[in-house]
Amino acid sequence: MFILSDSIDFPPVGYANADGLLALGGDLSVDRLIKAYHSGIFPWYNEGEPILWFCPDPRMVLFPDELRISKSMRQLLRRNAFTVTFNTNFDGVIENCATVNRPDQYGTWITNDMQKAYKKLHKIGYAISVEVWKDNDLVGGLYGVLLKEKKVFCGESMFAKVSNASKYGFIHLVDWLQQKEVKLIDCQVYTDHLASLGAREIERKDFLHYLK
Repeated sequence: MFILSDSIDFPPVGYANADGLLALGGDLSVDRLIKAYHSGIFPWYNEGEPILWFCPDPRMVLFPDELRISKSMRQLLRRNAFTVTFNTNFDGVIENCATVNRPDQYGTWITNDMQKAYKKLHKIGYAISVEVWKDNDLVGGLYGVLLKEKKVFCGESMFAKVSNASKYGFIHLVDWLQQKEVKLIDCQVYTDHLASLGAREIERKDFLHYLK
């Protein structure tokens, strides 16, 4: 187990354990976070724990042209069931991601320090948000880190207060990213929800190839 120092450098990702855990400690400074994402590493920990840094193998990703849209979602899109915006309420999105009830999860890993850190990333253009609205209410959304020069988007979290709101926003995000010639969306780890949208696992070395 590697314990980080004041240096923002990380150990080689090959030293990560079977769960993808690579290192602990350090801080959530803008420079360290940017370094982490460019290295295929992300923070993931609970309140009261030291900061834990992960680079799992395999890696869950979505290639934009493999996006899977169900028949029911296509019907919602044709009806313009929701309004979607980008970067109009980043704070609202991340705060909802942190507080929304998740039946399969105890508490949240989006601590107050994490929120502060990603809000700083948003202010300098690295973190972006997607907002999903219904009758002027924020009912869903997601946020993540856009590595423009790498043409990679690193998804962090999403939330929905009404059925299908997060999927609706995600579909619009994929279209928006394709217009910016993004080649890969990093989904980090497997979930059934992401798999239903067309995401799949690839080897870590193949994922890191996109970051070089």
